[in-house]
Amino acid sequence: MSLDRAAALNVAQVLTEALPYIQRFTGKTIVVKFGGNAMVDPQLHESFARDVVLMKLVGMNPVVVHGGGPQIGALLEKLNIKTEFLDGMRVTDAETMDVVEMVLGGSVNKEIVASINRNGGNAIGVTGKDGQLIRARKLKVNRYTPGLDAPEIVDIGHVGEVDQIDTSVLDVILASHFIPVIAPIGVGADGSTYNINADLVAGKLAEVMQAEKLMLLTNVEGLLDKKGDILTGLSTGEVDSLIEDGTISGGMLPKIRCALDAVKGGVNTAHIIDGTVPHAVLLETFTDEGMGTLITNRR
Repeated sequence: MSLDRAAALNVAQVLTEALPYIQRFTGKTIVVKFGGNAMVDPQLHESFARDVVLMKLVGMNPVVVHGGGPQIGALLEKLNIKTEFLDGMRVTDAETMDVVEMVLGGSVNKEIVASINRNGGNAIGVTGKDGQLIRARKLKVNRYTPGLDAPEIVDIGHVGEVDQIDTSVLDVILASHFIPVIAPIGVGADGSTYNINADLVAGKLAEVMQAEKLMLLTNVEGLLDKKGDILTGLSTGEVDSLIEDGTISGGMLPKIRCALDAVKGGVNTAHIIDGTVPHAVLLETFTDEGMGTLITNRR
């Protein structure tokens, strides 16, 4: 069955619109944080894998960093291991850390790798412990309590933040034309294992690799103003102002700070995009309109 004239012209328009972006981003590194609904919806999972494979085939260097909060929670519940959160972060004792590492470094990571390979790509899964890719330090959380002169430092266990990144293992993977899929697990100076927020890992990785783009997939359309409209094409200074006036707050604040830090650190652009839209990564990369919120390093 052949395309009718209107359909054929539409396909041609899409392909020609993508051409300048393919030319611009050939050889460039694009770090994508994969998480949210896209990880648990089979159709979105497959469309994401196809997007990444296509990016690689046209000469880009996609690097995938993934989360896995829902999957961790489900296994903890199945094993009757109680868990609690403090300021949105999972308190992670040694028993919980074993489950986190099993899920992130095992089942979730290998599922993403298999999905990419199934769709014609060549992916390799690693954690931040491999080749000491991610050196971590223990995250200290300050809790402010009325009546106390100083904040209380709360120990939330094996939760870390990025200390430094050594991309040697990624350089080998990319030079061999594979797609790296990274679980956000780091290793401390004493050999301890730490669970790190995937957005933070993606942002730091993009900064160290001087990536062309950082993409953070979310479950919302992007950054919204006080009227509920999507904000995009923002400079770092404009983002700072939106944080100061309270437009950016709550759960979106850590994600925006991550994107902002990456751009200030040398990444060309950062994107907050809706991962619930099929092929969101391709739409952002290859179309004039793009998706979600764009933050750029322009003045």
